[in-house]
Amino acid sequence: MSHASLQFGPLLKEWRQRRRVSQLDLACMGEVSTRHLSFLETGRSQPSREMVLHLAEQLEVPLRDRNTLLTSAGYAPVYRERPLNDPGLRPALRAVEAIIEGHMPYPALAIDRHWTLIAANAAVSRLLSDVDSALLTPPVNVLRLALHPKGLAPRTVNYTIWRAHLLDRLNRQTEASADPVLLTLLQELRAYSPPPGIRPGQPATDFGGMVVPFELRTDRGILSFLSTTTVFGTPVDITLSELAMECFYPADDATAAILRQEA
Repeated sequence: MSHASLQFGPLLKEWRQRRRVSQLDLACMGEVSTRHLSFLETGRSQPSREMVLHLAEQLEVPLRDRNTLLTSAGYAPVYRERPLNDPGLRPALRAVEAIIEGHMPYPALAIDRHWTLIAANAAVSRLLSDVDSALLTPPVNVLRLALHPKGLAPRTVNYTIWRAHLLDRLNRQTEASADPVLLTLLQELRAYSPPPGIRPGQPATDFGGMVVPFELRTDRGILSFLSTTTVFGTPVDITLSELAMECFYPADDATAAILRQEA
């Protein structure tokens, strides 16, 4: 999204179009008239601070971009963005650590909005034993680790479908957030060459058609995982709103047995 002009009307219209919502639909969602909404988008009317936040809520605009909408309308930002080591975030980070460490012996990690690794448990480290050291130099990008030819890609059994799943997820995230960093990352990942021996269209194991599994070849055998994503439910801090935890669960008894034995 271009914020060159920083005018509220065009920014609101761009977010509305990005969400594929008509003026009529947004007016109904926001309980305002279509005439008033049209005037806001063209600059003929100026919104109140409450109206900016209300419309942003209806469009599910990320917190950092809600601040941009506020400043474009002449108001001060209301959402703070604190560093991870800020004392005010300690309770939340303790919750993150509890989830990650409590997930042992299964892999779990925390990432920020750009898929930068924030924290991981020992089970994750064991999966990265043969990854190129350059990919493990901070800041570590989790998607780059997964799809880079010198990362986990050569050992990913269902590489084709796992890659498609990750790229589709990143593409949807890019469309939802309008983040140029994510767009650059998406273009980089799409340009990676597949590992040798990978056949386009190679099918993945079908776990009952429920989910796309992550299947990784290791010296202990093939480990198969199902994954979940956890986010904070009611964040009002930008950093916290962009934090997510990825937890992996064994998709079969053999994987569970291997990981329990290691632990």
